[in-house]
Amino acid sequence: MSNQDLSIAAKLINGGVAGLVGVTCVFPIDLAKTRLQNQHGKDMYKGMIDCLMKTARAEGFLGMYRGAAVNLTLVTPEKAIKLAANDFFRQLLMEDGMQRNLKMEMLAGCGAGMCQVVVTCPMEMLKIQLQDAGRLAAPHQSSTSAPSSSRSYTTGSASTHKRPSATLIAWELLRTQGLAGLYKGLGATLLRDIPFSIIYFPMFANLNNLGVHELTGKASFAHSFMSGCIAGSLAAVAVTPLDVLKTRIQTLKKGLGEDVYSGIIDCARKLWIQEGPSAFMKGAGCRALVIAPLFGIAQGIYFIGIGEHILKYFE
Repeated sequence: MSNQDLSIAAKLINGGVAGLVGVTCVFPIDLAKTRLQNQHGKDMYKGMIDCLMKTARAEGFLGMYRGAAVNLTLVTPEKAIKLAANDFFRQLLMEDGMQRNLKMEMLAGCGAGMCQVVVTCPMEMLKIQLQDAGRLAAPHQSSTSAPSSSRSYTTGSASTHKRPSATLIAWELLRTQGLAGLYKGLGATLLRDIPFSIIYFPMFANLNNLGVHELTGKASFAHSFMSGCIAGSLAAVAVTPLDVLKTRIQTLKKGLGEDVYSGIIDCARKLWIQEGPSAFMKGAGCRALVIAPLFGIAQGIYFIGIGEHILKYFE
């Protein structure tokens, strides 16, 4: 294996390990974020803690990890693509790969954001349906008189109480809408992920560079972790309005009286008119709490070089 192949393989391993560890740690907060963003001003949940407590009480501890299997399966390629693509574009666009050039760093981040949606869009499409199922079922749990429905999961309002699975949802989307069904909300995902990467990667690179040791040429784990946390949380909050739009558009099942959206502009218009400007920041705190440790862990593992150590062990 050549040094270049070794480097690519190491980056993929680092991204994968970081994604698995990060998602396991913060997934319940991500579930709270999805449910808070999807509630239409009814105040079923008063905040993140209230949402998690009600979820644990109604669905048990494992209820807070609804949709985690999808994320754990696809987060490895998603994080690996994001981190490896950013490195690839940085090396391509910058002469020595280390020279500080904000415009080129932002362009590299843009490239990484565009690459990752190949995995991110279908992953989040499936994850959101599973995360939101408990919110939709909650108002009906005390009622046993409602007739059961055999309608497809991919259509209509939340009238079925059968717990969905990622496999069932994916199969029905492919059967009824083809591959495009799994990529519903692709435009909104791009609108969120590209600005996020443009903000995150240059900010992280510059913060992390402040802690690079002259002898090793690397920052310490603690410094890389904190740089990832700071850059991740700021970028996450900055793009929260776009994340709210993406979540609303990708949610297939709607509660009673909840709107269906024809696109990004339609969603933004209805959200502004019906729920006001504050609705665009729903789940911002949750997003910061999810993304900060997620990217802190990712960059910490990436800079420790776990992938390099694993590959050396098998040489």
